[in-house]
Amino acid sequence: MLTTRDTSLSFAHNLDDQSKYPSIMQPGATFDIPFNEDEARIPNPSYRHAAPSAPWPWVDLNDEVDQEQLKSELPPVPAICDHTNCGDACWKNYPQSRFPNWTRRQVKKSKILKAVEEYDRDRPCRLFYVDVDDQGKFSNADETVVTEKNVIHRWQFFVDDARPSNLRVRAIFLENLSGPVLQMLGAKYNIEPFFWSSSLNWVPSRYQEDPQPGKGDHITICLTFLRSMPKDTDALRMDASGVRKSFDSIASAKPSTMSQMMIDTQAPLPLSSSGQLLVLDLLSVHLIRNTNGSTIISYHPSLPLPTTTAKDLHQRIQFAGQSVYWQKMFQQVSDPTFVLLTFLWHAMYAWDEASENLYTHICTLETKVIETSQMSLTSELHIIRAHQLHYSSLLSSFTKTVEFIRDTDNPALESMDEEERELTKRMMNRECSMLLNEIRRLDMSRKMQDKRLKNVMNLVFSSVNITDSRRMQKMTEAAPCVFTRSMQMPFTNYKSQMKQIAYLTMIFLPASFVAAVFGMNVKEISPDTSGTLPHYVGAALAMTLATIWIIIAFQSRYLLPQDYSIFQRLGWPILLLLEWIGRVKLDTKKRDNISGEQYGNSNDTNGVGSGYEGYEHERKMHDLPPEPKKSKEVRSSESD
Repeated sequence: MLTTRDTSLSFAHNLDDQSKYPSIMQPGATFDIPFNEDEARIPNPSYRHAAPSAPWPWVDLNDEVDQEQLKSELPPVPAICDHTNCGDACWKNYPQSRFPNWTRRQVKKSKILKAVEEYDRDRPCRLFYVDVDDQGKFSNADETVVTEKNVIHRWQFFVDDARPSNLRVRAIFLENLSGPVLQMLGAKYNIEPFFWSSSLNWVPSRYQEDPQPGKGDHITICLTFLRSMPKDTDALRMDASGVRKSFDSIASAKPSTMSQMMIDTQAPLPLSSSGQLLVLDLLSVHLIRNTNGSTIISYHPSLPLPTTTAKDLHQRIQFAGQSVYWQKMFQQVSDPTFVLLTFLWHAMYAWDEASENLYTHICTLETKVIETSQMSLTSELHIIRAHQLHYSSLLSSFTKTVEFIRDTDNPALESMDEEERELTKRMMNRECSMLLNEIRRLDMSRKMQDKRLKNVMNLVFSSVNITDSRRMQKMTEAAPCVFTRSMQMPFTNYKSQMKQIAYLTMIFLPASFVAAVFGMNVKEISPDTSGTLPHYVGAALAMTLATIWIIIAFQSRYLLPQDYSIFQRLGWPILLLLEWIGRVKLDTKKRDNISGEQYGNSNDTNGVGSGYEGYEHERKMHDLPPEPKKSKEVRSSESD
């Protein structure tokens, strides 16, 4: 059982059991290369493996190079096969039969081997056709169904490739791509495996291959674009109920729930206001331009993802042929690249619809912010801005794709006359300019939406700041009440607080003393030093005595009379000694008066001298209500 990871904002889907079928290529081959089995999530693209210009397809720096391929003496470019005498080996061994540099390990890592072997054999592969004749008329050709029983017959059908003589372009839309169909189309049209690997891994790419002057070339376009769809639409066409259930739950997610999710820009973005989902879609087209008849192959993922189906795009391209504007163009020019432009217009329509729905959702969020000012909305705003940044890169890729088509001339034009060639180039530049203008408009709209999102986020923060300021104002207004209660505390409470500080000092003082002792630079502790313990004791005692002498001299108003000068106070040890032996009699009346004033025991005419009266004076200074006076006995007991 393959079970997808529980990824935020992504689909949760359990794949059904799939039996392992014998390998069509190299039976019994085993590999130890891990790759992403999460089919319910769009993989992150590996741009280094996007085009044939990369000389090491799907070989990373830490991967081992196939030694057998290095020793191979076979020609790097095999001869063109006419599919008559190869015994079906050219398509059964594709891509290695046509591209030997794609070793088994690379085919495995690029997921081509999985597409060849592990496809759903119970579901037939359907091929829808749209034919464009030399008059520019679009017609619906017969549908082709490929099953396990008619594989050989359908291969012969591809080899014969019976086309009308007046056919200009044939577009093939692949639904439920199977392994044999992938190999048969790749071998028949000599398609670079990069087209399949980019399509299977959703790697945006654009490149030209095998240009032949006067005859034609190959063009590959893999483009990821944005589209919107309702959560309850039947266009999802998903067979797994688990996917639809998870899809609906994402669409109905509330901002509070979204704030707990990881921001995954590859996953759908739910727009709760409109019930829409912004999802990524894939446009993968391979165009074979040839003077004998061109072919367009459109790949459509068979994964459980809400992508454009082959049948839907088949109908839209056929319907584009009925446009008067495009019909006139197809009648004037024969370049099959103009048919490819209609595929790009499908992506343009999807982008524009998604932009409209996102704009409506942003307007709804602005209204919510103005009405509620909920901080939880910022989470949803951040998620949308993260997706907007990703959409910017997708629009840039869209621009490069259109410019690539405009600048890559069809080599078959060299066989046309000068007038038709100039007309084709002029009309191609005109149509590509129209697409580029639309892309620029979309990008300007995206920038405008991003600015509005930023403005909404600033509005949320401003509203929160205003609310906080109001709360602080209320707290400031309530602060005098708190100050009143603190002023009503008796002064005797400070005694207990000082005792607590003294107790803490007594607890930490021994440890601090021990740490200081062991940190001394004396020979008894640090042999490399020159100091000794007697040196330390002498210096410490001298500094301690000097400190005590100076402190007591400045605090001697409790010991000496107030009229003593500073020089007399410095001699406090001698004065106290003389008083103790009876030689000097200090004026104790002045000393006691100073002490009494300090503790509020003297008669003060201002009403501040006593402790209780001073307390009342402080209350009056702060406009506090007077406290009922207590008796002397009560005040005396509180003081004790």
